[in-house]
Amino acid sequence: MKDGGLDEWLEGSKAEVAAAIADVPRVRALLVAAAQAGEAVSYSALLAQLGTRFTRPKMRALCKTLDAIDEAGAAAGEPELAVLVVRESDGLPGQGWWVGGHALRLGHEGAWEGPAARALVDRVQAETFAYWRDR
Repeated sequence: MKDGGLDEWLEGSKAEVAAAIADVPRVRALLVAAAQAGEAVSYSALLAQLGTRFTRPKMRALCKTLDAIDEAGAAAGEPELAVLVVRESDGLPGQGWWVGGHALRLGHEGAWEGPAARALVDRVQAETFAYWRDR
């Protein structure tokens, strides 16, 4: 199938999805809007806002974008935004947030589930909500 066929459309669609997931300004704007609303967002909901459904490879690609957003934000003196992206199952960020340096920068070296993890996420999310509330 050439010249506008299904294979070409699917390939273009994959490229568009990859570009949307890697679009740092767009993803950042979605996270800032969530922070201003005082809401966390699930990985699947954020991917849906980017025009795609949840898959693990897409989630991993999104995590790279979240890392870039938080690195730039930290350099600008802004609080975490990646902490707002959570699993639907328990409302906590995924393992990558915990072992990828985010939690370590915040002084957390424990488990990424349980009461201590919940307390850290609640505190960091509250700081993020407060920072963005009036901006």
